[in-house]
Amino acid sequence: MTSTHRLEELRADARYQLERRDLYRAKMFGPRATSPERLRELERAYEQVAERLRAAEAKVATPEAAEHHRDIP
Repeated sequence: MTSTHRLEELRADARYQLERRDLYRAKMFGPRATSPERLRELERAYEQVAERLRAAEAKVATPEAAEHHRDIP
């Protein structure tokens, strides 16, 4: 899998997890029963995918930065 494709997948997954968390958080203001544990699960899922995305972006950025510095005398 190409790094660009993988980054796009991670970005989409992070966006999805963030939206799920935000929707559940909004639901907590309504009349239906909600659970603080469920909100924590959703927050944890978002944090995990966001961390994977940051790591993947850093991994992709590092070779480019190293390549750029190699060209500078």
